[in-house]
Amino acid sequence: MRIALDAMGGDFAPAAIVQGGLEAARLLSHQCEIVFVGDHATIEQEIARHPLLTRGQTLHYSIHHASEKIEMSDVPTVAIKKKKDASIVVANRLQQERKVDAVVSAGHTGAAMAAALLILGRISGVSRPGIGSLIPNGSGVTMLLDVGANVDARAMHLVQYGLMGSIFMQRVVGVENPRIALLSIGEERTKGTEVTREAYALLERSQINFIGNVEGRDILQAKADVVICDGFVGNVILKFTESLGSVFRRHIKRQIGKKIFVNLGAFLMQPTFKRLRKVFDYEEYGGAPLLGVDGVSIICHGSSTPKAIRNAIKEAVKMVSEGINQIIQQELAAQLQNGVKLVEEDA
Repeated sequence: MRIALDAMGGDFAPAAIVQGGLEAARLLSHQCEIVFVGDHATIEQEIARHPLLTRGQTLHYSIHHASEKIEMSDVPTVAIKKKKDASIVVANRLQQERKVDAVVSAGHTGAAMAAALLILGRISGVSRPGIGSLIPNGSGVTMLLDVGANVDARAMHLVQYGLMGSIFMQRVVGVENPRIALLSIGEERTKGTEVTREAYALLERSQINFIGNVEGRDILQAKADVVICDGFVGNVILKFTESLGSVFRRHIKRQIGKKIFVNLGAFLMQPTFKRLRKVFDYEEYGGAPLLGVDGVSIICHGSSTPKAIRNAIKEAVKMVSEGINQIIQQELAAQLQNGVKLVEEDA
């Protein structure tokens, strides 16, 4: 198995990306080869800075040169067409040509999504691919889907998100019979927009484990394993939850102040704080899969550290190993046979 890693994408590229890729190559030495995509000389220099990672063990990695990169200021669709040798474009082209099995990128989210859609296309039957983000809930994770691929969504799109999210949580995260919920403004089936009410009716008829509506406060309460919504709402919620950790840390530091006994208590609580930080650390969960494209595409946070990159690669390997895309296509066909029309005629 070969995983293409966009070495030039991300706030801390190429240093953090290359280090994360090397760590993954060492950890997954018998499972995959890491293909660093980007400027060959720059990547070689970064690899040379990590002699401990490359010493004493044969690491399976290679470099595929790409002379351009897409900047955060670039318009995604325009950049994809103009910068044909950009690292994210080249990485997806390698996957289209079946020279790699997955692409991982911490670069421009819009460009990563556009490249996957334009180059790889969609799984047969999927109307709109969606980005699924794993949000820590204290006892595990909840997938929020979609978090930005499509700001508008029809009922059928939401139901497809539920099906794809269910397959991902079961096969990659290991959740048996995942609970699927629809994000709304109340638990009653009559609450929400016309689209969510229509989606509710379709989800009831589907074969997935649909548990009804949930509200925003339920996401962190582990009431569902997958919460589905349109990309506008999902992105707002994702950005809000990402801010919670830093807000809590600032408040705790402010409360501790300079009082000696409070400081002593905080010192004694450090192991607990560390455990909590690990539970709610996005780096533990890698990146966000773009579900519904005809390939495996993992979109990482722009500020991803080597740890986050390493875990994103692990996630990509699991998706490829489990054959997620084939299962999604089969499940869509099965739903159709059961009388639930989840495929648009133009899909």
